[in-house]
Amino acid sequence: MHVTCATPICFTFNDYSLRGRRLQKYMRFVNVELELMLRLIRLHVAIVQTLVLDTHPSLLIHSIDCKVPGSTGAQDISPSLTYRVDPFTDYGSSLNISLPAYVIRPHRAFQITVRYTTTDGPAIWWLDAELTCGQTRPLVFTQGHSVCNRSFFPCFDTPAVKSTYTATVRVPEGVTVLMSASRSAYSKQDRVFQFSMEYPVPAYLVALVAGDLQHVDIGPRSRVWAEPCILTCAVSKLGGSVERWLNVAEDLFGPYVWGRYDIVFLPPSFPIVAMENPCLTFIISSILESREFLLIDVIHEIAHGWFGNAVTNATWEEMWLSEGLATYAQRRITTEAYGEAFTCLETVFRLDALHRQMRLLGDNNPVSKLQVKFEPGINPSSLMNLFTYEKGFCFVSYLSQLCGNVKRFDSFLRAYIEQFKFSSVVAQDLLDFFLGFFPELKESCVAQREGLEFERWLNGCGPPLCEPDLSAGGVLTGPVQSLCDLWASEPPDPEAIANFNLSSWNTFQTVLFLDRLLDRSPLSHDVMGQLSRCYSAQLDEMNAEVRIRWLQIVVRNSFYPDLPRIRGFLHKHVSGD
Repeated sequence: MHVTCATPICFTFNDYSLRGRRLQKYMRFVNVELELMLRLIRLHVAIVQTLVLDTHPSLLIHSIDCKVPGSTGAQDISPSLTYRVDPFTDYGSSLNISLPAYVIRPHRAFQITVRYTTTDGPAIWWLDAELTCGQTRPLVFTQGHSVCNRSFFPCFDTPAVKSTYTATVRVPEGVTVLMSASRSAYSKQDRVFQFSMEYPVPAYLVALVAGDLQHVDIGPRSRVWAEPCILTCAVSKLGGSVERWLNVAEDLFGPYVWGRYDIVFLPPSFPIVAMENPCLTFIISSILESREFLLIDVIHEIAHGWFGNAVTNATWEEMWLSEGLATYAQRRITTEAYGEAFTCLETVFRLDALHRQMRLLGDNNPVSKLQVKFEPGINPSSLMNLFTYEKGFCFVSYLSQLCGNVKRFDSFLRAYIEQFKFSSVVAQDLLDFFLGFFPELKESCVAQREGLEFERWLNGCGPPLCEPDLSAGGVLTGPVQSLCDLWASEPPDPEAIANFNLSSWNTFQTVLFLDRLLDRSPLSHDVMGQLSRCYSAQLDEMNAEVRIRWLQIVVRNSFYPDLPRIRGFLHKHVSGD
């Protein structure tokens, strides 16, 4: 089976849907009746008798019908099909649908309609009003990555399969619905939202949010959505920056193909920092505290418009094709927009974190491979780690270095996107295209260069085989390391330390300093006392990314005088009681 046409998905929420019963402290769910219509075409001559979709035990299947559009007579009737649900793994099941012989003729479209009810699945998050930012209305959102959307709708839940989709959503009055779609319309009389995604996407990129949401346009193709209580803050933090970042990205990688780039800020219950849903980035509202982290995360999601969304990893075993390339693209954008020093600082901070994870896992841990081999039943979401981002970034940076000129590599990436746009690829596709684009590199056998073989990059455990030159960031990282060295001396020199003013540093400098102090823990009680006297009150006034690192140092070193600060931090940032 191959999905070639629009996949209409019809959602119907009645007035009860946002007043469901309480399930637990952090989320709630309601039973929602939905209808899924798949329009499929059999492309191969081989006989096909069964359609297999990914589903989840939380989906209750009621009926499945089949129809051949445009047919007449008995074939125009929509017969009920027989089906069975087989256990697969702890994160899903297989829905096996028996197909009538007349339906599955080669190159003829047919339509499958699945009527079902959602219950308590991992993709759909129902929040009571008190768990939202405004605490006035409930909110629901979905999170499909990596394999959660099979609990939202039966689908081909693999990044190898892409399709377009449409959706119809009926909601109570006063509720706004958004989806990761390129077009939308709203009928106020019927309280119905209609959506259409005209470009093919994998199942994990279908996303929905509904609640008390308002918007402000921040550019010709961008708007910010949020609950009213945080909308002004969100707009002020982003201003006109998004259009600037999009323009830089287009100069580097070619046209932005998705039309709109909107952002919706979600409550702190959102389970990750950000998600690159096409046309509509989901991002956690707590990121608004830090301008630099907000900047990096939004630019990273913009980069996914090219790397991950337009061209997708065909298998979850090669997630670096999305995250590693998007991280490289993000840093090309920040270099053009904010300079090389800032980009190198952020990269040093992330690579520090990678090596910290490496020390915890050990050099031979298989999850450090770029091509991770899944054992049957392993949830791909469990293997999301820094290696897919940072080791992947280092490999892409190495490919760029082989070209001898970053602008030549930009040209290659533009051609790569144009060649594979709206398709899914494996690593060999990227590397073959790279060597074909630079035939002189292929002739010099760079793929087999001793110690840096492409195969070793992909299938070797451990840290990156090499890292990019980050010396341009020395103007920002140098003071951080100098201050760390002063605190490592016995005893620390108060006068020398006083020459460093953390309030003049940007967030990445401060968190890099605190991370490196944490790496040197345990610290003596006297040093902790001196650190607290120098910085504790000052850090209390900084953003959450800074404060949580200081509190980790407090916990790691059992520094009891600052323990009350932990309670205050948790009270502010943890949802629920």
